[in-house]
Amino acid sequence: MTGIGMIVVDPDGRILLGLGHDGRWELPGGKVDPGESFERAGARELAEETSLQVDEDEVSVIAVVLDDERGIPRISAAGLVTDVAGEPQVTEPDKIVRWQWHRPEDIGDIPGGLFVPSAGVLRAWRPDLTLPRVHTYSYPISVIGAEAGRLPCDGRNRPEPRK
Repeated sequence: MTGIGMIVVDPDGRILLGLGHDGRWELPGGKVDPGESFERAGARELAEETSLQVDEDEVSVIAVVLDDERGIPRISAAGLVTDVAGEPQVTEPDKIVRWQWHRPEDIGDIPGGLFVPSAGVLRAWRPDLTLPRVHTYSYPISVIGAEAGRLPCDGRNRPEPRK
């Protein structure tokens, strides 16, 4: 399973978490569709789940996190945005009870705990945070976006083979 967890930071430095029906909190995000970039999936999932709007070019992928909760291998990109349009709304009430802004320093103390992939993404973003212990591996990305020369992969722009 491949997905993205979106760290949405508001102007006050708080992050957005949703309360699931199982009592755990989670970041907005979800599955990456075939042929979709992490950035496009992050912008799409954010809009679908919260109605918040962001251009995919504004999504920074800061790490890739691996976990295997319940024996299901998962790869989750850690997406970061700091400027979104709109106010969070519950658009999928079958999944999320409410969206709420939290100070990063306080999320280790929220009742109900965190969804494992969300905890891994948050740990990759801010290793200094006190979070529940989860078994994840994080691979930070040191150069992001245009600085890395990233091109959209549409099948026509494959790199030249090395000679």
